[in-house]
Amino acid sequence: MRQATVTDRVWRHFLDLRAGRVPARPAFRPTAAEAAALALYAPLAQRSGLAAEPRRAVTVAQIGQSLDGRVATISGDARDISGSDGLCHLHRLRALCDAVVIGVRTALHDRPRLTVRLVPGPSPARVVIDPDGRLPDDAPCLADDGCRRVVVQALDRPRPRGIEVIRLPREGWIDPADVRAALSRAGFGTVLVEGGGITIARFLEARVLTRLHVAVAPLIIGSGAPSLTMRPIDRLRDALRPPTSVYGLGDEVLFDCDLATSATRKAGMADTSAVCA
Repeated sequence: MRQATVTDRVWRHFLDLRAGRVPARPAFRPTAAEAAALALYAPLAQRSGLAAEPRRAVTVAQIGQSLDGRVATISGDARDISGSDGLCHLHRLRALCDAVVIGVRTALHDRPRLTVRLVPGPSPARVVIDPDGRLPDDAPCLADDGCRRVVVQALDRPRPRGIEVIRLPREGWIDPADVRAALSRAGFGTVLVEGGGITIARFLEARVLTRLHVAVAPLIIGSGAPSLTMRPIDRLRDALRPPTSVYGLGDEVLFDCDLATSATRKAGMADTSAVCA
């Protein structure tokens, strides 16, 4: 496990890299902990080449969980799963991505703002997958603060001016691959799928993700909502086994799973038409 430390100079480098102002290699000699941070975040911040070129298509999901694999209590309380280090990590991901995606259940239950507040950097566009149009127009994530706001729907529900609507077909649900393709057409190259666990699992099953970050906090809940709930498999040899790097972020442990490699794509994952909830 590598301890990763995001110093001010490392974070400035990432923001400049995201804006296309500097090459991937930093102008300073990093410490070991800074080098680990560079390895962790560079895949999200780095462009494909020259500053004038579009950013590489990256879809990363982030989920925070307890030592016993829970993301919330039985009552649904998930607010304190991640400590300060885990929350800063989440806000760094937001700042480095073009858009952040959540399912409507998360939007209704947690009422997140999805803005960048704990680190310097821009807030991403906010996207809610809301097949049935249940999200009220005054939800915090739809507040008009200058960022793009997008609702992915399966029906013709009008939204206030300034809120972009993407209509997609569904067969029970909306296919995550269709969602990602639509977001690419809308100009979002790097996308963060933040929650909830059902939405992340659907994107994972649909093989849409290029990276998965699992942040494990040092607490034991005992019972409550499980982390990623996917279709069961009969044999462990059919389990997804992505190449994974492990980082220490303060008192939390982060598993950075590379889902874009050929080895991962050859894993025994059944095809799916699953979608976001």
